[in-house]
Amino acid sequence: EVQLVESGGGMVQPGGSLRLSCAASGFRLSNYNMSWVRQAPGKGPEWVSTISIVSGTYYADSVKGRFTISRDNTRNTLTLQMNSLKPEDTALYYCAKSRGWGVPPTEYDYRGQGTQVTVSS
Repeated sequence: EVQLVESGGGMVQPGGSLRLSCAASGFRLSNYNMSWVRQAPGKGPEWVSTISIVSGTYYADSVKGRFTISRDNTRNTLTLQMNSLKPEDTALYYCAKSRGWGVPPTEYDYRGQGTQVTVSS
């Protein structure tokens, strides 16, 4: 059974940092493009970042230079390091297995339940 379980969310002040993790089971993360997606209240899903099977990394313009995606093949986990957080980063963040190889992805095969990130003073 495929499962994606996120952790690491919370509340942080503007300018702070958080590190999100996504533990995968039922498949190998390294065999697929993997992404982080976020959804703010009242808005649609927004692609945040993708790491490809050859470890190429891609970011939405809104997070470029502040967020870093990485993958631990031994632990089969995906990570999103988020620095210099802004109130507009507030959202439910979830990891997802991209369908196909396009970046940004347009579809996802699987996604986790998500972890809430709130940036507020």
